Parts: sequence; C-alpha cells; structure tokens
Amino acid sequence: MTERVRIPRKWRPPLALVVVSVLLSVLALPAAVILWAGRLDVARGLSANELIALTAAVLLTLIVAYVLARTITNPINALIARTGAIARSGKPAIQPLDAYGTREIALLSQSFLDLATTMIDRTEYIRSFAAHVSHELKSPLTAIRGAAELMRDEQLAMTPAERQHFLDNIVADAERLDHLLQRLRQLAYAEFPTSIGQVPLATLAASLAARFPQLEISAQPQDAVLPLREDAAFVALLHLAENANQHGATALRLSFEARAGNTTLSVADNGSGIPPSDREAIFQPFFSTRRESGGTGLGLAIARAALRSQGSDIALADSRSGTTFEITLPTQWAGWSFGLHRTQRLA
Repeated sequence: MTERVRIPRKWRPPLALVVVSVLLSVLALPAAVILWAGRLDVARGLSANELIALTAAVLLTLIVAYVLARTITNPINALIARTGAIARSGKPAIQPLDAYGTREIALLSQSFLDLATTMIDRTEYIRSFAAHVSHELKSPLTAIRGAAELMRDEQLAMTPAERQHFLDNIVADAERLDHLLQRLRQLAYAEFPTSIGQVPLATLAASLAARFPQLEISAQPQDAVLPLREDAAFVALLHLAENANQHGATALRLSFEARAGNTTLSVADNGSGIPPSDREAIFQPFFSTRRESGGTGLGLAIARAALRSQGSDIALADSRSGTTFEITLPTQWAGWSFGLHRTQRLA
C-alpha cells in the first residue's frame, strides 16, 4: 500500500485572520500618514465628526472582513468536511456544497468532486473486475482438477480413448487459461496512460491487412495521420478487426474525418452485426457471445482502454448493416489538425 503523503505540521494562520489583518493594515495606513503629516491636532482631541468617521471606517472594515471570510473560509471548511464524509461513506456523500462563495472555489470543488467520483468508480470497477476474473479462472481450473482426479483414481476403469479425452480437455482448459491471462496482460498494459504520438492511417491499414488477409481493408483518406501512438492504435484496431472477422465480415473500412471540434475515425465492417440486446454490454469486460468457442469478452474492453489512455474514446454507432464503431480523437495538437495535410489549418 502506498504511504500517505503528509503535509508538514506547523502553525499557519487561519484565512480569516489573514483577511482581517490585511484590512486593518490598510485602514491603519492612511491614519498613520495623517499623523505623520501633522494634520491631526492630538491636543484638541477628536471631533464628533472625526470620531464618527473613524468608527464607520472600522465597522466597514470589519464588515468587509466578515464578507470575505464568509465567501472564502466557509466554503473551504465545507469542502474539507465533505472530503471526510466521502472518505467515510463513499459515493453517496458526493454531493454539491450549499454555497461556494467565489468562482475559483466552485471550480476547485467541482474538480475535487470529479476526482472523487473517478476514484470511487475505479474502485468499484476493480472490485467487479476481480470478481469476474475469479469466476473466469475458476471454471477451467475446476474442469482441470476434476479431470486430473478422475485420471488419478486407480479404481476407476478407463479406456485409452477416455483417458485421451480427459487429457485433451485438460490441455484445452490450460490453453484457455493462458489465452485469458494474455488478454488480462493486454488490458493492464492498455489502461496505462502513455504519451501521445502520431501514426499514418495507411500504416495501420497495412498492418491489419497483413494480420487478417481474409479481410479486405480500406482506409480513407490515405494521407490521414492519427493523433495516437502506433502501438495503442494498432491494439485497438486489431481487436476491432478480430471482432469483425469473428462475425463473418469480409471487408473492413477505416474512414477518417476531421472537422473543427469533431475528429473521428469510423471502423465499419459488413459482418452479421451486433444484436440490439447486446449493444449496451459489449464494452463490459468478460461479456462474450462466443464463450463456447474460446471468447474471453475482453477484446473490446482492451480496445477502449488503449484509446482512453491516449485521450480518445470509442462507441458503437448506428449502422444499417454490419457493425460500425466510431472513435473520437483529440481535435487539436500544436494548433494543427490531425488527418489533414500537414500544412492545412483547421477551418
């Protein structure tokens, strides 16, 4: 477990004290100037008007100090209290504050609530993911153990064909475990944030064509350049192409489009498509319609994780036939548009 970072303990003035001290100092400055210039005759004392003016200035200073403390100190204290509540109660405690005082405190509070939501969602994802992994590993391990125990039982008469059948099942389940572990390693690598790079779309299309010769792969436009690292982009498109191949597709079309505020890459195939009942679950880890034939349900989850590590995202788009995925890409980098000619500015 990572050790908590602690702020060094030492006395620090409260914000309210700082505000009041600054305002009183500002009030005292003109009074000191007046005394220094000799404009106030101390011997005759303060007149009623002067006393009223001085009292009003002090009261006004205290009022301003109270307003500043209320608009700054109270929201900060409320945010501190909300932090403790989230640490104790989790997601139900992620609620907006009653008042924020200033725009900066509101932005700080929103950033904190977003961070807390992300961290709690991540924790819930890991908990659910661990449960799914345990279930996926348990099934083949149970089958391997059962087959091994039957083969070890000397009192059980077993023909050579039956023994070979159990051995084949053990090998198949072991291969399934190995495949699952490989996919889990890919998913762990894909979720790790990496630096942004660039890769020509034609390069990715050529790599996919070499990997899937049975698919007719096209890319438009040929001179498009994606704002993605080549390894992350290839991992994502590899799983999309594999998904298309498994659903009977013979063609895969990569279409890049760059516009101001909207840069996308569409990946469309002519396969059997995805049933409407499965559309909401296809990106969930371990969701698979091909479990009997060795599917792990991690392919699309790996593709999405690889893209999100690059600041992109993927969604299932509507299509009349086959399957179409739409990848949303970063729209700008150093003031230039991706996918257009290197010297062409975004309109």
